[in-house]
Amino acid sequence: MMKSFRIGSLFGIPIKLDLTFLLVLPLFAYLIGVQLEPVVDILNATMAAGIDVDALTTEWWHPYAVGLAAAIGLFVGVVLHELGHSLTAQRYGFPIDSITLWLFGGIAALSEMPENWRQEFWIAIAGPIVSILVGIGSYALFLITPETIDSVRFVLGYLAVLNIALAVFNMIPAFPMDGGRVLRAFLARSQPYAKATQQAASIGKLFAIAMGLFGLLVAFNIILIGLAFFVYIAASSEAQQVTMKAAFQDVTVSDIMTPTRDLHTVEPETSLSELISRMFTERHTGYPVIENSSFDDGRLVGLITLSDAREIDPVERDAYTVEDVMSTDLKTISPDSDAMTAIERMREDNIGRLLVVEDGDLVGLISRSDVMTAFDIVQKSGSVDPANRPRTAD
Repeated sequence: MMKSFRIGSLFGIPIKLDLTFLLVLPLFAYLIGVQLEPVVDILNATMAAGIDVDALTTEWWHPYAVGLAAAIGLFVGVVLHELGHSLTAQRYGFPIDSITLWLFGGIAALSEMPENWRQEFWIAIAGPIVSILVGIGSYALFLITPETIDSVRFVLGYLAVLNIALAVFNMIPAFPMDGGRVLRAFLARSQPYAKATQQAASIGKLFAIAMGLFGLLVAFNIILIGLAFFVYIAASSEAQQVTMKAAFQDVTVSDIMTPTRDLHTVEPETSLSELISRMFTERHTGYPVIENSSFDDGRLVGLITLSDAREIDPVERDAYTVEDVMSTDLKTISPDSDAMTAIERMREDNIGRLLVVEDGDLVGLISRSDVMTAFDIVQKSGSVDPANRPRTAD
C-alpha cells in the first residue's frame, strides 16, 4: 500500500484511506456508470426492480453520479465487513491498529494474529457474515423505497447484490482471504499452526494463479489480475512470517547476535575512503562507531552503514570522516528480547541491523544476516545452539 491518512474512527478503531483508494473510487464510479443499462436489466429481471433506465440517463453525468453513490456505498460495506473482523478480534483480546481502505478493498490490521483455530475461524467468518447482513439490509431498504425514485432503488439493489457477492468471493479458500483463513483454522485443528499455514498458503497461491490466468486470458480484468498478484505475495509473506515465528520460539536476541568480541568497529575520525576500503575487504556494511576503538574503555557514539557513506561523492570521501555522516539516532534492543521482536523492529524501521544494549553498554549486534543464518540452522537442526551461533555482522 501507499501512504494513508486517517479520516475518523469507529468503536475506537482508526479508519484510514490509502492513496490508491482515491484512484480506484472514481474508477469504480466510471465502471458502474458505463455498465448502468446491463446492470439495470439484471436487477429488473432478478429482483423485479422496475427501474426506468431512461430516468437514470437524462443527463450525460447522471450515470456517473449514480455510479459514484454506488461505489461509495460499496466501500461503506467494505468498512462494515472489516469492522466485523475487528470487533470479533477485539472480543478475543486482539487489539486493532486500524482499518484501511485501499485499491483492493479494506484491511483490518490486527496487532497479532490468533493461533487458536476457533478464534481465527470466528474472526475470519465475521466479515462475510456482516457483508451478508448488509446485503439483506440493502435489499430490505430497496423493497420499501418508492418505485418513482429510480436512482435510489438502483443503488440499493446494486449494493444488495454486491455485498452478497463480496461475502461469497471472500470465502474462496485463497489464503490470506477470509476463506483461506477459515481453511487454515480447520487445518490447525489437527496439526501445528505453522504447518497449517504452509498448506493454506500453498492452496491460496494456486487459487491466485488460477485467478490471475482467468483475469488475463478470459475476462481481461486488470483489478482481478492485481488482486491475484496481491493474494500470491501476501500468502507467501504470511507463511514465511509464521514459519519464522515457529522456528524462533524460545530463541532470544543473545542466542543469535554477534557479540562485541566478534564485532568490527570503527573510530569517529576514520575517513570515509578508509571505511569504504574496510567494507570491501571485510565484507561488512555496518559498523558501530566507538571512541578509542575499544569496548573496555571506549564509548558507543554512533552507527555507520554503507548507505550513509554513499551519500558523499567518491572524490570527496577523503575529506569526510565517519563522525560527519554517522547516525546518532541508534536503534537498540535488549539481549533478552525474543528474536521475532528484533525481526519485526528491523522490518518496521526498514533497517538492516540493531545494536544490542544492556544497562547502557553495547553487548552485540543483530543483523538480518544473523537472523537468516539462524533461521537456516533452526530449519535444518531444530534449534539454535548458543555455543555455535552465527557470527556474521553484515
